[in-house]
Amino acid sequence: MNRCILVGRLTRDPEVSFSDKAQMSIARFTVAVDRIPKRDGEAEADFFNCVAFERKAEFVEQYWFSGMRVAVCGRLQNDNYTNKKGEKIYSVSLKADEVEFADGKREADNGQAKNTDVPSNAAPASRTAAPGHQPRPGQRRQPQGREHPGQQ
Repeated sequence: MNRCILVGRLTRDPEVSFSDKAQMSIARFTVAVDRIPKRDGEAEADFFNCVAFERKAEFVEQYWFSGMRVAVCGRLQNDNYTNKKGEKIYSVSLKADEVEFADGKREADNGQAKNTDVPSNAAPASRTAAPGHQPRPGQRRQPQGREHPGQQ
């Protein structure tokens, strides 16, 4: 099975182009993923080249920017080729099947990330528990449905 999930920060704004031959949008971007830190060492990261196509590429172009925390799911693919000098070039990139935000919401006034996590023991104010059911301390309530932006 060839499946990879990366969560990290964009190193620069995505580069988006349109392929006339394939008739689709192509977004190229790099995700910096933090390594597990060593006890006394500096923080280290790995940098992964990623590619998204069609609607995912258009989404990336419109909403993603340098420094944003993102999640990318897809497959690793070898991009090996021989250059004009006859040298074999080896590289690997992640072909994105899914692209998502991994940051919290941004506050409109200063652009700072706002933590949208609800404490694990807090109940949403807009929902009430089912009769006779109270969540145990530390248990989250399950969401009843998702609303998409722009849906009323």
